[in-house]
Amino acid sequence: MPLAMGRVIAIMAKLNCWEFKQCGREPGGARVTEEGTCPVGLPCPLDSVHGGRNAGRACWVVAGSLCGGQVQGSFASKYASCKECDFYKAVRNEEFPSFKLSATLLAMLRG
Repeated sequence: MPLAMGRVIAIMAKLNCWEFKQCGREPGGARVTEEGTCPVGLPCPLDSVHGGRNAGRACWVVAGSLCGGQVQGSFASKYASCKECDFYKAVRNEEFPSFKLSATLLAMLRG
């Protein structure tokens, strides 16, 4: 662990949603065969946003994400519940003040 000014500082990995939630639906994940791959883990324009892989740290804007054991709908239909999600809150807090607003992320997805 690196030392900074005589104190030990912790380096925390930025987890993707599938790591945080341990859903096993990322490409090659443990539950892909029986439940399918979540679109959040597939290559997309959100790769590296908030330090994540693919849309792993911006899952709330991806339509059809596989969260809570069910396929989620469009951003408009799922965002209210996503704002209450422990992962969304963690990313928002970790990335403050550089947290990218959903409108920005949606524009990135649309290209």
